[in-house]
Amino acid sequence: MDPIHIIGAGLAGSEAAWQITRAGVPVVLHEMRPKVATFAHKTGDCAEMVCSNSFRSDDDRMNAVGQLHWEMRAADGLIMAMAERHRLPAGGALAVDRDAFSAAVTQALHDEPLVSFAPGEITELPQDGRWIIATGPLTSPALGQAILQATGEGALAFFDAIAPIVHAETINMSVCWLQSRYDKGETEAERTAYINCPMTRADYETFIDALLAADKTEFHEGETAGYFDGCLPIEVMAERGRETLRHGPMKPVGLTNAHNPTEKPYAVVQLRRDNAMGTLYNIVGFQTKMKYGAQTDVFRRIPGLQNASFARLGGIHRNTFLNSPRLIDDRLRLRARPNLRFAGQVTGVEGYVESAAMGLLAGRMAAAEALGRDLPPPPVTTSMGGLVNHITGGADAKTFQPMNVNFGLYPPLDEMRSGRKGRKDRYPAYTDRAKQDFSAWLAAQ
Repeated sequence: MDPIHIIGAGLAGSEAAWQITRAGVPVVLHEMRPKVATFAHKTGDCAEMVCSNSFRSDDDRMNAVGQLHWEMRAADGLIMAMAERHRLPAGGALAVDRDAFSAAVTQALHDEPLVSFAPGEITELPQDGRWIIATGPLTSPALGQAILQATGEGALAFFDAIAPIVHAETINMSVCWLQSRYDKGETEAERTAYINCPMTRADYETFIDALLAADKTEFHEGETAGYFDGCLPIEVMAERGRETLRHGPMKPVGLTNAHNPTEKPYAVVQLRRDNAMGTLYNIVGFQTKMKYGAQTDVFRRIPGLQNASFARLGGIHRNTFLNSPRLIDDRLRLRARPNLRFAGQVTGVEGYVESAAMGLLAGRMAAAEALGRDLPPPPVTTSMGGLVNHITGGADAKTFQPMNVNFGLYPPLDEMRSGRKGRKDRYPAYTDRAKQDFSAWLAAQ
């Protein structure tokens, strides 16, 4: 049987290789490190963790990340198994001894007779054979250029300019209202596409003061800002003058407060729907380099967002990722070149666990195809299925940015619409449904 080739032995590539061999299919794993280095990696080992040593919450009852851990364990995931073996005390989180963890993943793959290692950089997209590209946020410039040529200009980003995303249910609609600027749009949905948060002059001045005083992060060595005026951090705009934001993303023109039509807001913060289900909204134009703790403090000063829960906070950093909703099908194949699958952070997921989960799926799907079968993605009611659905069509291609797993990617529960609406009831109901549906998906294979 012809092997499946994987480019990149990070978390996603390592997990993909493991899953393929569980199906009895051989793998060739291509890794450029340590021969070709990056500014962040220190070794040539598989699954090297370059930032945090945490896989975040391990609570599979109340947390969508913990539920994703559960799904990966249920699917015989290598990353979760090695993480458990080298776990460190971290409260409710799953943290690991990163060096021991990486060494264990590397050893497990070297011990697997169906895995062959092919050191060296791949600089072109292969024309023949089955390939999984799992090169991560630090994809080499040569391969990045090859991906650009295959997908077209604008389809591949090299910097995140991420605006925060808010869970819709935590927005106070007695303060905010639905309206598109100047009521533009041919349908009612288009004319009410934005949630608007009004500010008085005092609100605005307080917000600007907090924004200017907030702690900011610096770029890592090897990163450059590369700012252009279309994605300036809001704090950089504010530093250009206190009124800059009020004439930019916070301009109040063309909007009338439905709760108080006679009073014109001094400034307005707009949130735009971020997924088809309408459970997530992004704060328009609010990409930022503020530290996460500072972001929650500053953004909760916005009227209507005092109790906001964030599915994702903002940021700007080096990250190579595809416009997946436009380019990738739900089997993680490049639509224009279906012999190529993508996995990991390059698909537009954010985080160690999410990247590894996309590797798990890509590996299983590629192995099934090699064996003459078709493997559909998990149900959207699961953490893994919700992520795949988001990156391959649930998100808007025009505003697509990398996403962590969160309950906003789950379809709402019918029984939650009347009665049990608190998190203590809703989150376990989500994860109970996810476990049942993911187990059925595994059994069907």
